[in-house]
Amino acid sequence: MAGRFAPRQTRTTVRGGHVPVPRSLDTAQDLDLGLTLGPLRRGPADPTFRVTPDGSVWRTSRTPDGPGTLRVRLAAAGAGAAAGDGDGRRAEAEAWGPGAAWLLDGLPALLGAEDDPAAFVPRHKLLLATHRRRPGLRLTRTGLVLESLIPSVLEQKVTTHEAYGSWRHLVRKFGEPAPGPAPDGMYAMPDARTWTQIPSWEWHLANVDGKRAATVVRAARVAARLEEAASMDGPAARARLELVPGIGPWTSAETVQRSNGAPDEVTTGDLHLPGIVGWALAGDRTTDDGAMLDLLAPYAGQRHRAARLILLSGRVPPRRAPRMTPGNISAL
Repeated sequence: MAGRFAPRQTRTTVRGGHVPVPRSLDTAQDLDLGLTLGPLRRGPADPTFRVTPDGSVWRTSRTPDGPGTLRVRLAAAGAGAAAGDGDGRRAEAEAWGPGAAWLLDGLPALLGAEDDPAAFVPRHKLLLATHRRRPGLRLTRTGLVLESLIPSVLEQKVTTHEAYGSWRHLVRKFGEPAPGPAPDGMYAMPDARTWTQIPSWEWHLANVDGKRAATVVRAARVAARLEEAASMDGPAARARLELVPGIGPWTSAETVQRSNGAPDEVTTGDLHLPGIVGWALAGDRTTDDGAMLDLLAPYAGQRHRAARLILLSGRVPPRRAPRMTPGNISAL
């Protein structure tokens, strides 16, 4: 992979009762921070994710060491770059809270250092064009399962607008303010024990039906076992997650794509993706999961990346039916 991911400095100072831990590392020259970290954002008002006007990405996580806030931005490597780096890029990051060191240790993987875009060989002109137009796409790996699993469960069989609202309500109500000088309104998600203790009426107020709420609670009760999946290969990780009733192929794929940076774990069971892939690669909007997997078969090992590139191409079938109407469990 082009570019280097190597730490350049680490130091610790005290600021306002918090301990910011800065770190810089060289990155791939063409790294696109928005494309790489964008899948971790659950809607424009996600309290765990924020992009500020200076281009910095702020995100909070519940790490094994506790909550942490990470701020990362890209800058030209400048005079401090190693010889031969040319016009390389540098990621400048700071982290706060008990999870700060854990987040910075995982920064290279978060920015795609473990991803190899060169392994992808476009075999369709649309993918070739999009791959060339989006060279900065890297598949992120957070190393954290629950933070991607819970919002994915909330997205089961509802509109994204509904799911984002539920996530926002629950994190703000039961999480904790982001450590450090994070932008206003940022929170760290609740810990596993807190998820299991959310009362039924709060799930109701968050517009989460009993089935999804029960799935989140079951997952949180075995959180330690699920977090082990972050160190497994894609199929093994998905199999571990799917042992929990209520977690199926759609949810497991959406989770490990983020937690494991899995380039081959394509989402099945999605309402729209098969038609989008079918339209892009074969001009067929009626494509089902089986046909979609057949179309993606030439990209074995990189099927998730191929699907991401198709979505980034903007080539989608024209809409025939009205959008799915948001539901309201209060009316049930």
